Amino acid sequence: MVRGKIEIKRIENLTSRQVTFSKRRKGLLKKAHELSVLCDAQVAAIVFSQKGKLYDYASSDMKKMMERCEKHRREYFHAERLQKEQHVQDLKNEITIVVNSIELLQRHCRRLMGQDLDSRSVEELKEITIQIEKSLTIVRSRKAKLNEDEVGKLNAEIAGKRELLNERTRLHKMFEEKPLWMLSRNLESEKNASSSACENMHISNVETDLFIGLPRSRV
Repeated sequence: MVRGKIEIKRIENLTSRQVTFSKRRKGLLKKAHELSVLCDAQVAAIVFSQKGKLYDYASSDMKKMMERCEKHRREYFHAERLQKEQHVQDLKNEITIVVNSIELLQRHCRRLMGQDLDSRSVEELKEITIQIEKSLTIVRSRKAKLNEDEVGKLNAEIAGKRELLNERTRLHKMFEEKPLWMLSRNLESEKNASSSACENMHISNVETDLFIGLPRSRV
């Protein structure tokens, strides 16, 4: 018969709790003994009851095993503490490097701005001068490029406006040289000429017969 799965939670009934403690304590210590014998392992188990009574098992001297456990615990936590301390120190070193870099950049900026130069040597001032000249060269080059682009845009606009002005001038001269009715007639003539040309092209594509004389029957 299959036993049902027991839910692991605190047993409310005091008698049942004591009975269960006694059974499971004996089973736990038995399992510890079996593990020690079967696997040649050093095993220690310590159990305190609800009333504070001690039950224990040790495959060898309990005191020595406790001392060994304490030593291992100290070594483990000591190594963990050293690791944490090393990590903290690494973070402090990184922060120091970043702060020094920021201070160096700030000093460099102040020098380029002409500040904090009283204590600078001649060689340092020469180096600052070279850096400023390089920066000015870059700025001038960029400014020249922007000016060149702007001039190109202006020239393109001027060329477009000049072309438009020339076209307006030509039209203005045309209207001054000929009256308006002549311009209209010229436009109408050009239109009629274009229509006649189209009709002639259509007629030329049609076959025609020319007959001179009295009408006669045609077969």
